[in-house]
Amino acid sequence: MTSPSDAAAHHTRVDADDLRGFATRCYAALGLPEASARCVADTLVQADLWGHASHGVMRLFWYAKRLQSGAMRAGALPEVADAPGALSMIDGRDGVGQVVAQAAMDQAIRAARAHGIGAVAVRNSGHFGTAMYFTRMAAEAGCIGFISTNASPAMAPWGGREKRIGNNPASWAAPAGRHAPMMVDMAHTAVARGKLYVAKAEGRDIPEGWAIDGSGQVTTDPAAGIAGTILPMAGHKGYALTFAMEVLSGLLSGSAFAPDVVGPYMADGRSGAGHFVMAVDIAACRPLPAFEADMEQLIASMKSAPRAPGVAEIFYPGELEARHASAARANGIDLPQDVIRDLRDGAAALSVSAPF
Repeated sequence: MTSPSDAAAHHTRVDADDLRGFATRCYAALGLPEASARCVADTLVQADLWGHASHGVMRLFWYAKRLQSGAMRAGALPEVADAPGALSMIDGRDGVGQVVAQAAMDQAIRAARAHGIGAVAVRNSGHFGTAMYFTRMAAEAGCIGFISTNASPAMAPWGGREKRIGNNPASWAAPAGRHAPMMVDMAHTAVARGKLYVAKAEGRDIPEGWAIDGSGQVTTDPAAGIAGTILPMAGHKGYALTFAMEVLSGLLSGSAFAPDVVGPYMADGRSGAGHFVMAVDIAACRPLPAFEADMEQLIASMKSAPRAPGVAEIFYPGELEARHASAARANGIDLPQDVIRDLRDGAAALSVSAPF
């Protein structure tokens, strides 16, 4: 199902189920097992449903190029433990990051059920897309979830002008009673690098404070920012946080770290990325319904706060994404024409038909 977007003539609305099926067929054609193909496709479509186009289907053939080059092993599946301890390790075997992260969170949840808390260090993985896709798994299982990863160089160390460390995102999620889960997902750069690619694709400038060019000067040109380096969030604090996530995700698991991690923007080179995944079983601390009642009270307290001038409503983390997803399921996902073109061209090369 497709129809022209009301918002702009250069966009097309695509049904989420159609888009998910299309992405699944593309990944299956690239050699992923059916379950793996569905997993990766769902992560991309879910990102678009949440309104995070930077991690949506625009990345479909970025991952495809890495599969075709052999940088990611299509058939590699992580070996999971039947009865994991409170802390365990998973080797991703250079497989697809989303598949590895899903297995790691599942193992963390099972460990939390047995021990109250479950943590999994992950090595030899890859870029896994939207972090809160995996922490939401924990929230839906009655747990508080956490995931962090290291990433390819995107940020200069504080005071530097050359990329040496990734944006190293982290995510938390928790059940929120009658509300959609609380979800926090953020890179420790001012923005995720994918947002620069979105701006470049749409032909628009980026705000000052997002990036510097190769000479260290602040830029509003997304191409110059991509070639340069993204600035940390909150100045030196963002650099400190991304450094800490490097230790937790990369060094603890024995993965590649800092400049040695290869990201999804490169067709060649094994990623070497590492993750740290954790689930806390709320029921091991207190009854889940009582926790959820307090979450509802916490959310109500935030939303009822006196609002600053011009603010129509206060949101809790994850609420905007839940609303966007509801609207996008009903009305379709809004894709720019250049993304539509790339998807059609990539699918044609795989002899896969596109539903748009």
